[in-house]
Amino acid sequence: MSPAVNQPGSDAMFEATNVLVGDLEPLAVSGMELLNSYAIVLIVAFVVVLLVTPLVRMVALHANVTDQPDDARKSHKYPVAYLGGIAVFLGLIAAIAVSYLFLDGVAAGFRAVPLSVVLGMVAITFTGLADDLWGWDPRLKIAGQLVAAAALAVQDVGTSVAGGILQPVATMMGREDLVFQIPLPGGDISIDLIYWAGTAIIAVFVLGGCNAANLLDGLDGLLSGVVAVMVVGLLCISLLMATVGEGSPDESLAGARMVLCFALLGAVLGFLPHNFNPASIFLGDCGSHLLGYVCVVIILMFGEYGQTHLVFAGLIIFSIPIIDTTLAIIRRWLAGRPMSVGDDQHVHHQLKHALGGVKRAVFAMYGITAIFAVVGVTLAALVMLTQLRVRVIYAITLILFGFIGVIAVKTARRVRQQSVRTDQQSVAGTVSSAPLQRVAR
Repeated sequence: MSPAVNQPGSDAMFEATNVLVGDLEPLAVSGMELLNSYAIVLIVAFVVVLLVTPLVRMVALHANVTDQPDDARKSHKYPVAYLGGIAVFLGLIAAIAVSYLFLDGVAAGFRAVPLSVVLGMVAITFTGLADDLWGWDPRLKIAGQLVAAAALAVQDVGTSVAGGILQPVATMMGREDLVFQIPLPGGDISIDLIYWAGTAIIAVFVLGGCNAANLLDGLDGLLSGVVAVMVVGLLCISLLMATVGEGSPDESLAGARMVLCFALLGAVLGFLPHNFNPASIFLGDCGSHLLGYVCVVIILMFGEYGQTHLVFAGLIIFSIPIIDTTLAIIRRWLAGRPMSVGDDQHVHHQLKHALGGVKRAVFAMYGITAIFAVVGVTLAALVMLTQLRVRVIYAITLILFGFIGVIAVKTARRVRQQSVRTDQQSVAGTVSSAPLQRVAR
């Protein structure tokens, strides 16, 4: 990582992430060249998922791995097969394998997807599959997600995000890094604060992203379609980063980001026809956790050289799952309900009731996601292509998520008040009917 330039005053707090990549050579490739070179990745993922999904559905129905109807929270009227995540996983693995073996043109000179990412995908898919099949304890699911997060840290995928956050601290301390030596009787040990802080950030991102995607998977075609829209936004930022410049192709993660974006986009587009209302198969925890994980990995890769402003832009694109999860956490906390207990008050449920149908609600969610994607891509482009200060990204992100927090609290309080009134009316009705019941006897 290149050391930050010493800048006095508060500007160093906001500009340090910009200078982290100041000495890197531009990649000097065009977006059209990249699209043409990586198109095969999208095609392979799309075709594999499209063809494998019916086979996975047959296996799930034969093994009775199905989701039963629930009038309170679920829109389907008959059992629907789970395990759609297996088809998505196979499509992603096939696409990544093709990127290792058959890429040509400009893509051939880019660094491949790190094996740690593939290992993390295997770990997260197994964790979700075990929950679908055997109903794993929440603690075991968290353990599986942490294993997937640890796999990323092994090859430093995402750990540099902490560099952009902590670099102002190093600048104020007059240091080029935050590596500390701790003397011990047997010899000194070295502690890299940026690496361990980055590892903690990876864990938070993976836990949050996987569970946020899982909570959003509540209507036919919702999560797969929302992810498709989000990935288009993430792909636009990836293209900008690759064409504007961020180091040599064989060392940077530009190629890995492109492969993951194209593979994920092809996979969800191949699955969406089977999953759209009326769905013939669901993603299950296996698929929802996997989609959330890959999105998080791409966002973490934006901070490869400590560009936290691009990570924030990625999080803005990922806003819909963040909003829904924030609402759910605050709503259940104020109501005194366990976080693991589901309800029908999610954003998509509210839209379904307001708009009068599943398809209308799903398309509305697609549109909202597209708005956030445009905002995220626009902010990233302004920072990379103009003299827009990074502090603007932080300010917009703070305002956006501040609104989300206030709306979450207001919604949770309203739901709680409605629940209390319903309980009071129920008790009053029981008391008033008691004499009539005695007379009837």
